[in-house]
Amino acid sequence: MKDHTALKKSLVDRIEKNRDEIIGIGEAIYRTPETGFKEFKTAGFVKEKLQAWGISYTSLEDYPGIKVTLDTGKEGPGVAVVAELDAIICREHPDCDKETGAVHACGHNAQMAAMMGALKGIVDSGILEHLAGKLHFIAVPAEEYIEIAYRMGLRENGTIKYLGGKPELLRKGFFDDVDLCVSIHSTGGLEKKIIIGKSLNGCVVKNIKYIGKPVHAGTSPHKGINALYAANLGLMAINAIRETFREEEYIRVHPIITKGGDIVNVIPGDVRLETFVRGKTLTDMLTAGIRVDRALAGAAAAMGAKVEIEDLPGYLPVSYDERLRAIAGEVGRALVREGELAEDVHDTGSTDWGDISSLMPVLETSIGGITGTAHGADYKIADPDIAYVLGAKYLASMAVELLLNDGEKAKAALKEFTPLFKSKQEYFDTVDKLFRKRSLPQSDYCDEVMEDLIRDLC
Repeated sequence: MKDHTALKKSLVDRIEKNRDEIIGIGEAIYRTPETGFKEFKTAGFVKEKLQAWGISYTSLEDYPGIKVTLDTGKEGPGVAVVAELDAIICREHPDCDKETGAVHACGHNAQMAAMMGALKGIVDSGILEHLAGKLHFIAVPAEEYIEIAYRMGLRENGTIKYLGGKPELLRKGFFDDVDLCVSIHSTGGLEKKIIIGKSLNGCVVKNIKYIGKPVHAGTSPHKGINALYAANLGLMAINAIRETFREEEYIRVHPIITKGGDIVNVIPGDVRLETFVRGKTLTDMLTAGIRVDRALAGAAAAMGAKVEIEDLPGYLPVSYDERLRAIAGEVGRALVREGELAEDVHDTGSTDWGDISSLMPVLETSIGGITGTAHGADYKIADPDIAYVLGAKYLASMAVELLLNDGEKAKAALKEFTPLFKSKQEYFDTVDKLFRKRSLPQSDYCDEVMEDLIRDLC
């Protein structure tokens, strides 16, 4: 294996020279936040940059999605550097879009700036001629699982099939020539600059509708069935079963009431809830979902109401590749000082990286420079040199490290990797089973579909 230390240093130096432009990209995207499958302005800005740099790309029309491929002309693996286009909604944030409430309070603008900075650094440095295989840069929409009703509308009219950006781009073939993926995510703190990810929860999404009987609330409540009371019982029943979840499963259930009735003088006949059911493994989260359904159904039975539960596939659990984590440690130690690099433990959040990691080696690494709370009103990029520029150096260095020496390290990671699913079609077949809607309660409640799927997984 050749020593390419000088080559890699020249790449990092090139990215440092592009510092102002990289920060400018991050700040420009920050000023135009858009939520999932609506990121047309952001995608337009990215395309304009690529055109100005003379870099060709492919893109989608129905919703944003951009892919750049740099082909070395030599046989080797396909490595993708991936970033996310979308923002979240936090109307309390001072920088949110006053009309939509959208704001980049999760750092996806930093992801995009880092990815674009890595791309330009690799092109400008000429390092591509020393690599093997293909190097892809993919901008994906809709990582944040929000605005479910809007996305279901897109699904119903055939624009999308899956509610997350990476599963959708997987369906569209964006990952067909990709073997491994690397990405970054912003994280709070200024002392730890690079934090190597380990694993995250998966989640199934539930839309719940309690159906009662509306009547005059003052004169004849005895003739009605209060759907709000049934929903409240359902929430209490979920709380009552929390202690039955084992700590090592990392179960998280956090429902909200999205509709509590129509007017105060009518017994509520239509009440809506929404929740995620999260868990460390696919089996854990599906098993917890059955328990949650039983709690919801029992509450409906107690009040004489009905409940409709619609399940949607959220995101699969993430298990970041151990060999990629080891390479990230090497790259990180070359970029930051002792004490500024750390390794993460299991995270109970969820991301659509779980879906991709079920098929190929994946690693998302956290980059610091942030103060405040993720998704919160106090979220702020406090150090753009860390959040944007260090992110670009890290992504470029990871991609190059994987494809130097005829892609030796990428090939080694692929050789050791065992996918959860044997093929993309097997993944889709499993996820498709999670789209379902049923009315409860049933006598002698059981969930044969989920129980069969859990047996298959075991």
